[in-house]
Amino acid sequence: MMEEIKEEQFDAEELDDCCSPHNERKSHHSDKTKKSLVSRLNRIEGQIRGVKGLIEKDTYCDDVITQISAIQSALNGVSKLLLEGHLKSCVLERIQEGDVEVLDEVLVTVHKLMKK
Repeated sequence: MMEEIKEEQFDAEELDDCCSPHNERKSHHSDKTKKSLVSRLNRIEGQIRGVKGLIEKDTYCDDVITQISAIQSALNGVSKLLLEGHLKSCVLERIQEGDVEVLDEVLVTVHKLMKK
């Protein structure tokens, strides 16, 4: 069966300057961070293709659900890393610049993540 993707910790420097207003709200992750995130997403993509194959092969439902749970966990891991970097760099920087409206934006984002 497909293995779950392990979470990795990133330093704030790796998720540096992610959403600076000066950069028209573009993320600017380090090459190491981008490579790691893309690698995780590629594995998730492979897991999704694997689940599709399991369904096509009439695999026992519980086994398919277990794999879907692993995919959801892996996606949550990607979201957590992005949110951590966003808080430690983008949000912190905007608050230091006096832009407290960013807190409302973060709350909306967290609410979206919690719905899932």
